Amino acid sequence: MPDNQTQKEPRWVAVVALIAVGWLYMALPEWLSFRPRWALLAVVILLLVPTIAFHQAGKLSLNRIFGLTVNAVVTLAVIWSVILLVRALPEHKEPPVLLLRSAGSLWIANMLIFALWYWHLDAGGPNQRGAKSGHTEGAFLFPQMAPGAGEDATWSPHFIDYMFLAFNTSTALSPTDAPVLSRWAKLLMMVQSVISLTIIVLLAARAVNIL
Repeated sequence: MPDNQTQKEPRWVAVVALIAVGWLYMALPEWLSFRPRWALLAVVILLLVPTIAFHQAGKLSLNRIFGLTVNAVVTLAVIWSVILLVRALPEHKEPPVLLLRSAGSLWIANMLIFALWYWHLDAGGPNQRGAKSGHTEGAFLFPQMAPGAGEDATWSPHFIDYMFLAFNTSTALSPTDAPVLSRWAKLLMMVQSVISLTIIVLLAARAVNIL
């Protein structure tokens, strides 16, 4: 969620990412999601309203609490859907096209969710990052932070940088251009990689196998 007006980061992209997760969740069949399927999107929008309102009012602590809450909600929803999908595989009743569509939706949602986690938690979150003139320390060593990288001293990561990091983690199952420095970040990346591996190997592979 948008957290600080002083940083020139397009904060709306984080809001769009959360709404996109809600839309992706609606693409799942009802037996893989909370009923009704639009419930998650409704909850996301409901929590986004006070999140943005607290940001506009300058109540950054409450803004951060609500931002983390909505992220936790979508994370639990996606993990639960992955569990349901894995449990349904031995029954061999699901058509391959449905499995592929569900796997694709969950994979993209997983990538967006963990991009949001990294964006929320790295270096104290957007509030603290926005209060500094540059990004010199945090959970990830971005290439722009390396000595001699040639970047401006005021460089700071935006949501797109964390989304790229999450994309690489979901595809390569490991960080690529940005080494991980903090223990909490390593744990989150392990969780993200396990979910992505489950979706790719168990779900998508199964769907392709029965095509």
